[in-house]
Amino acid sequence: MTKVLLDTDILLDFFFDRHPHSETAAVILSLCESNRIEGFVTPVIVSNLYYLLRKTASHALVIDKLRLLMSIVNVLVIDKKTVLQALYSPFKDFEDALQNYAAETSQVINIILTRNIKDYKHSTLSVQTPADFLKMIEYA
Repeated sequence: MTKVLLDTDILLDFFFDRHPHSETAAVILSLCESNRIEGFVTPVIVSNLYYLLRKTASHALVIDKLRLLMSIVNVLVIDKKTVLQALYSPFKDFEDALQNYAAETSQVINIILTRNIKDYKHSTLSVQTPADFLKMIEYA
């Protein structure tokens, strides 16, 4: 089964219904829910989602949304080694470096899904947009 790291932008597209990207994000999450792919996030992604969603909704509603998300995705570990890799990496964005090294260290992630491919140019993993991924698996 394909195992993908879902970058924050994809989840924000879904939760904030950011057109035209929200439709593709919904398909990706549907594939996770139906176990056609295995989706992963990091604790940083969950924290960022809470922070951004909380600006527009109550704590209880945001927690409910995150609980639903947790029912269809797994969470990668970010430990000291991952943080150090990110701190000493050539990545310009520390958060992206954390996501990347959590995915690389896990040794289970096949693909990082993001709309910001350029942010992961230093990754050793395959990095694809959700649209390209869906074309690749012949879903779209």
